[in-house]
Amino acid sequence: MVRSTRRPVRALIMAVLLALALPSAASAAPPSNGLEWSKNAVIYEVNVRQYTEEGTFKAFEEHLPRLKDLGVDILWFMPIHPIGEKNRKGTLGSYYSVRDYQAVNPEFGTMEDFKALVAKAHGMGFKVMLDFVPNHTAHDHPWTEQQPDWYVRDDGGNLTPPAGTDWTDVAQLNWNNPDMRAALIDAMRFWVREADIDGYRMDYVTGVPDDFWPDVRAALDEIKPTYLLAENEEKTHLLGNEFQANYGWTMFHTMHQIAQGKQKARDLQGYVEWVQRTYPDHAYPMQFTSNHDENSWNGTTRELFGDAEKTMAALTFLAPGMPLIYSGQEAGLDKRLEFFEKDQIAWDDLSMQDFYEGLVTLKKDNPALWNGAAGGRADFLKSSDENVLSFVREKDGSRVIVVANLSRDPATATVDVGDYENEYQDHSAGSSVDLEREHTFELRPWEYKILTQ
Repeated sequence: MVRSTRRPVRALIMAVLLALALPSAASAAPPSNGLEWSKNAVIYEVNVRQYTEEGTFKAFEEHLPRLKDLGVDILWFMPIHPIGEKNRKGTLGSYYSVRDYQAVNPEFGTMEDFKALVAKAHGMGFKVMLDFVPNHTAHDHPWTEQQPDWYVRDDGGNLTPPAGTDWTDVAQLNWNNPDMRAALIDAMRFWVREADIDGYRMDYVTGVPDDFWPDVRAALDEIKPTYLLAENEEKTHLLGNEFQANYGWTMFHTMHQIAQGKQKARDLQGYVEWVQRTYPDHAYPMQFTSNHDENSWNGTTRELFGDAEKTMAALTFLAPGMPLIYSGQEAGLDKRLEFFEKDQIAWDDLSMQDFYEGLVTLKKDNPALWNGAAGGRADFLKSSDENVLSFVREKDGSRVIVVANLSRDPATATVDVGDYENEYQDHSAGSSVDLEREHTFELRPWEYKILTQ
């Protein structure tokens, strides 16, 4: 769910503290499915309204060959449903104010247009995910009149927004009503069955009771194995069975703080080590430097990361997890896209396409960098400079060493590579490097080295 008060600082701090306090999920039962096709996948978030001048499924379809060249695997579409008109925000409203769970927004085209898009994407090797909003609906969703008991109401009988939010364009559903729960699951089954989608990004998992998700997983997997991404970080106990992945909010905010000079490389190391202690083998965080929330409400990647922009983007491909590219990042998206109005992405300068293509290729060519248990754990190496982050990941004969200067100052760092001394290929320079046991790196501000073997 998205609003201007999307993730208040206090709420973020509480979420991180809760995440750190939760018991390890590493002992959870084996996952219901690890989905082989996701083992080295890169996800791409599609903002249909802003993607083209037309803002339609058919117009977006023309970009599929370019996205195939980019190398992304999963197309995650922000909600495609009709948008509520009552209490609407702005002219066009929020994607996350859903008026009908089993229809498409006429702004984007028809149901047949969407099915054709999914079929074409599948034919090109993509997987397709939909954004689903299970906690609340638009005020003019038919349920508000037909099923009044399916909503939380105040003492006056009025619909209410989710507690603690300013989301006045949506009404909180009543989780105590089993018929409402069943209707939501029916809506989820609809898109898997009728449009053959491959999974969902579940919005606002924080507000949804945990006991809902096993029923969702069972219902969807009856149709076909389904990929589920949780828009949540603290509920790690849901990973491995109900969800394959969640949001790496902590990594995002830690990278931002490092770019601002407010945190150090050790803080990022601490996060990765926490993930490796906590997450089940076949689950992992989605890592990102932008998404629809951050771009619209908090800033472009240039605003957030400055000269560290490319370094932090590279880390989302190098650290454990599945990397996300948001619509327009490959075109150097340099504006905050309007959320409730038309605001087209400019595609005339694909200045970052080669950069991201290189990272995607690097990830796919090196099993050490794959997702979850398909990839290697990060083993951190000792550096003489606290601003230099260094780690190695290994899997099935693939080895990748990363050395990154996470500061705005030049760094001379001696890294203890231990038993990893050997000859490597420098990914950026295209040359070989003989890595000594105690190897000294001269690094420019925000410079990083990727060494492969």
